[in-house]
Amino acid sequence: MINSWKVTAVEPKTPISDSLKTVILTDGTLTFTKDGHVTGFLTREITNGTYALTKGGKNLVIKDEVGTPYPCESTITNDELVLDTKEMKLTLKKI
Repeated sequence: MINSWKVTAVEPKTPISDSLKTVILTDGTLTFTKDGHVTGFLTREITNGTYALTKGGKNLVIKDEVGTPYPCESTITNDELVLDTKEMKLTLKKI
């Protein structure tokens, strides 16, 4: 989990524009640090977020810099991270 990840697949559950999907695929990255911080870009930039991993790694909550929580179901392997939210399912590969 502590690493940098690049979005490689976007599976929308609610309608999103092709341009937003392209932006997420092009610019989508997340970097998790040991001290509980996260930076990167999904649907918008995250400059100073935090994260919490619970339920044995199956539940990830990312909070942006103003504390808005983005909960997701997570599946983590050595080189792949799958984040499943209400809006979309994102697959990320370790970079």
